[in-house]
Amino acid sequence: MTDQPRDPLAEARAVLGDGGLDPLVLEPSPPADLAPDFFADDPTDPTGLTGTVVSPIEGVGQTTWSQLGADDPTVAAFAADRWLGSFERLQPLGPAYTATREALHQVAFFTVAPKRHSVNGKLGLRYTHRGFGTPFFGDDEQVRVEGDRLISQTAGGVRSATLTTIERACAFLGIAYVADWFPDFHDPLQPMDPNVELAVDVDAVRAVGDWFGFATSVLEELRRTDGAVDVGRVQLWPEHFDVAVEMGSDDAGRRAGYGASPGDGSSAEPYLYVSPWSGVDGDPFWNADGFDGAWLTYSELLDAGDQRAAALAFYREALVKLSG
Repeated sequence: MTDQPRDPLAEARAVLGDGGLDPLVLEPSPPADLAPDFFADDPTDPTGLTGTVVSPIEGVGQTTWSQLGADDPTVAAFAADRWLGSFERLQPLGPAYTATREALHQVAFFTVAPKRHSVNGKLGLRYTHRGFGTPFFGDDEQVRVEGDRLISQTAGGVRSATLTTIERACAFLGIAYVADWFPDFHDPLQPMDPNVELAVDVDAVRAVGDWFGFATSVLEELRRTDGAVDVGRVQLWPEHFDVAVEMGSDDAGRRAGYGASPGDGSSAEPYLYVSPWSGVDGDPFWNADGFDGAWLTYSELLDAGDQRAAALAFYREALVKLSG
């Protein structure tokens, strides 16, 4: 990792070259997101593109990153590293994973999200390369975590600092540490001592980032399922530290959150989940422990021959059940 300004869309265009290809990526890119009605941005929206659209999602655009990568190792490596295509497998988690995940949850909730919120009142986060961060806001600003570094990028340049404590992270971003910074959370994260040293292992941060990248790729495809109604945007919710999208009619009792947690009080390992807003019936599919819904655990994904296909099959089975 280097402290250089990032523009994921420009990076993608550079890899594809001058051939009339218009790439879509999973990460936020500048300019700043100004859409008033959403917490997060929508980098996989092909609206306005006039070239041959290269998409991480089947059915969006004229070709996919995986298809291009099949004939070009450079494209394949770029796509795999960013969960755009030519997908690699999720790997077993190391012993430092849980402590790092808990530390990153504190960073997301008490530093990264409130920095964006202080500028534009929005709190949604997104997957970013090997980590997580904000959409661009304000003066083409983005705050993100990669490795053991907290990165602040603006139109004027890039700064970074090692993650040590929440108090120092807030000071680096120019905001005060506030335990109750957004009163409308139903279940805000309980704060740790903001001056306690954070346990941040670089490999474990990469594992969290890969989980968010994998999940974002799957959920972006899921939200475009034929017949899906009232579809929201994929975002990373700072209070739960999970990537999720909401779909289905609330009036008909069919709405649910489809998401991916990196682990929490219900499970030490990551899991995919579906959580219906109107509760669940006695169908054994709704097998989650600790909440009303269904889950597919990280261990089950590790055992799957095609992890991404297994994830989509899990979500789509829930979507069918909730469609009546």
